[in-house]
Amino acid sequence: MSSSAQGIPGLPDLTHPIELVQFGTHALKASLLLVFLIVALGVAIALISFSLSRSQPEQLIFIGEWAVRYSQLLRGLQHLTLILVLLLPGFFLCSTLSNRYHYWEQARVAQVAESVAGEKLEQFAPQIRYSIQEPYSYNTQVNGKIVKVNETREINRFLTLAGSQIQVKLDQSVDVPGRSSIYQANYTADYKVINQLKDINNFFFEAPPPNGYTLLASYKVERDSTRLQQTNPGDYGFPFRLQPGEETTFRVTYQAQGGPRWVYSAAGQLLSNFSLTAIANFAPADFASGVVPNEIKVNGHSTHFTWKFDDNVSVKNPFGVFTNTEPIRHTGVIPRLLLLAPAIFLWWILLLYLSLPMSFKNVVIAASIFFACLLTLTYLARVINPQLAWTLISIILLILTWGLGASRSASLAAIVATIAGAVLPIFGLLVPFSGLILSLAGLLSAVWLAVRHWYGWYSLHPEDQRL
Repeated sequence: MSSSAQGIPGLPDLTHPIELVQFGTHALKASLLLVFLIVALGVAIALISFSLSRSQPEQLIFIGEWAVRYSQLLRGLQHLTLILVLLLPGFFLCSTLSNRYHYWEQARVAQVAESVAGEKLEQFAPQIRYSIQEPYSYNTQVNGKIVKVNETREINRFLTLAGSQIQVKLDQSVDVPGRSSIYQANYTADYKVINQLKDINNFFFEAPPPNGYTLLASYKVERDSTRLQQTNPGDYGFPFRLQPGEETTFRVTYQAQGGPRWVYSAAGQLLSNFSLTAIANFAPADFASGVVPNEIKVNGHSTHFTWKFDDNVSVKNPFGVFTNTEPIRHTGVIPRLLLLAPAIFLWWILLLYLSLPMSFKNVVIAASIFFACLLTLTYLARVINPQLAWTLISIILLILTWGLGASRSASLAAIVATIAGAVLPIFGLLVPFSGLILSLAGLLSAVWLAVRHWYGWYSLHPEDQRL
């Protein structure tokens, strides 16, 4: 994995010891404050009750009502405290999983990008250069007088290639230390030159090797099957003579190694009778730079790309071939789901409380099942489609939720609350049309609660609670 891959900035991650210690410190302070407030309220009620113990009966009734409400508040706080105790670790679990999944996604993207990183192999079309003497004039000062001087200078001009027949075979291998792809190019090109000038017969055939190579071997230039020798190191201009109206052919061959992309650039020239065949002996391969080939032929693991123009053509972008990696889609979906999971958990627990009697034990078991399902989804989504993974997990969640009720009616109520409060919201965050699924989940929740409490179409009995 790439060292540049990072987690979500500012998100708590309990795999970091410093953040774990800070979380424990804040949780301890919050718990002590809550306990102090509850004890202070109880002491205040006790002191008021003791001071008014010999007072009027109305005051005694008033204090009795406060005591009853305080006991009810304590019972309610027990459930609230239990949910908070379950919610806080669940939040930090989800934030940690979200951070880890985001880190894994970043590392996966970086690994794919690294596999196709590297400078491209770019081959430029050769040029036929010749020189001419061009007259020019300039003014100068001689003995205090302005004198016009007429001279000649040598300028370079270029002859258009009469034909280009190119074939390149590309093989792909892997650079093991960096795990990046490299190309091995076997290049053969035949160029036809016709001297259409009347008074020029001295030319230079300039055929530089490709840019971006890491290895260049067996580079040679032949004219009419005769190999041409370089006169200066690094100089790829080969002089030749060609009489007006005559034609000749040049062949350029080499074997090069470089980055995972090969392109052929016309360098602004007008190409005539042009044909380029690139044979990619690997998959997947695709054409580069947006210049669509005239023919694409697939033969096993080999793909033939052919560009052919019988007349002339001028292109802005180069022809080429590159390794087509599989796109990484839907990144960030699981981290977003995990960050919103505590809110979904609260909504699900609220629906369960409003749907059937819930004991402490059932709340703890339900919370454990919920966050265990999220943990399973986080790691199962790395190997299969997240929607399919949640569908399989939802079946298990619904089967386990059936046990929340002591009777069939209570179990069905738990199933409906689970579908509306957990299954559909999480599934809605995994699909592109999240708003529609979440709206259906909210509508189902509202309809269920209305049917359950307002219209009495689905009523439960006290014995439906599983203790």
